[in-house]
Amino acid sequence: MSKIIPFKAVRPTADKVALVTCRTYDDYSSAELAAWLNFNPYSFLHVIHPAYANAQKITIDKRFKGVLHKYQDFKNENILISEEHPVFYLYEIQTRKQTFTGIIAGTSVEDYQQNIIKKHEDTLQYRVELFKDYLHQTGFNTEPVLITYPDSVEINTFISLRKMSEPIYAFSTPNKEKHTLWKIDTQSEIDWLQEHFENIPNLYIADGHHRSASAELLFEQDKHLGNKNLNYFMSFLIAESNVKIYEFNRIIRDLNGLTKDDFIKKLSDNFIIKTKDQELWKPQNKFEFGMYLDGSFYALFYKQNQKETSVLENLDAQILYDTVLNPLLGIEDLRNDERIDYIPGKQSVSVIKDLIDEGEYEVGFMLYPTNISEIKTIADNNLIMPPKSTYIEPKFRSGLVVYEL
Repeated sequence: MSKIIPFKAVRPTADKVALVTCRTYDDYSSAELAAWLNFNPYSFLHVIHPAYANAQKITIDKRFKGVLHKYQDFKNENILISEEHPVFYLYEIQTRKQTFTGIIAGTSVEDYQQNIIKKHEDTLQYRVELFKDYLHQTGFNTEPVLITYPDSVEINTFISLRKMSEPIYAFSTPNKEKHTLWKIDTQSEIDWLQEHFENIPNLYIADGHHRSASAELLFEQDKHLGNKNLNYFMSFLIAESNVKIYEFNRIIRDLNGLTKDDFIKKLSDNFIIKTKDQELWKPQNKFEFGMYLDGSFYALFYKQNQKETSVLENLDAQILYDTVLNPLLGIEDLRNDERIDYIPGKQSVSVIKDLIDEGEYEVGFMLYPTNISEIKTIADNNLIMPPKSTYIEPKFRSGLVVYEL
């Protein structure tokens, strides 16, 4: 049984929403960040990255206090306004290739603790602690956890009918996306949605494992204060068929002392290798891997007799780690080893080729995307996928909806 609640959100005024909302801070290059902060006084980047010119010269505590002060400035200047009553939102993102539609709601920390909200990724404790401190000091969050639910005809019908009403926002962004937001504020609609989600036995985190873990940590730290807002964290709930899952491809700086010929010979123990020369080849199926090395592409086909029965051992990211990255290239820690970097699968294979041709990296591997069934099976069995196994869309815009603590 999954519990969701409406909440009294803070959001931009309709005339400024396209100027306020922004991509996740990490998505911006230094030049982009400087440009937006210099030329757009309404950008939420001013809130989440205050005093950007001196960002490396101030302490974490001062930076968090700066976030809070700038957030209060945005509210005082009526750039951001507060809802009068708790509401749900229906949110749609139209990219050039796909449309994503889901419900913004509060989800239960207790459900997270009891594994009703299931996880498939591990977290880094220092990042969980850092974001917990951020939430504690700023008192708000604007990046919801992306959570999937099993497809429901009833909920799909509700969404289709609700989209026929007048939205509170409809705006486009410089990356050629269209964003539409509807308010769900009648008691009958709120009750209906809560009842239907109560009939869903499990929800699955798609993206935002650190944010949900931080919300739990903050709840445990401050629950004695009696603040009911800490019992929930903001989530974007979307049908599992509506998410887009990309792979994370791997690029490695060296061959761990092996020559090219020795490396390929060792690969042949576990893979059938076919040379693709200059063809920008990507895997077409599970158990296939692309490789770019010394100016040529290769197709690697995992040998049938090597396949394991465990769902974790059968993950392509795990296979690559178990057969190549760890034993041949000496990479043990996928999160922290500086010899490996990751390229989201939505980027062209030519990006990997260019990075290797420039000489900073020596070999790259392209993977086939994981599917939602694999993710759910991993979560259902309380297993953890290798780091950087999935890059999942949609991505939420910061500053669109704020959950205050």
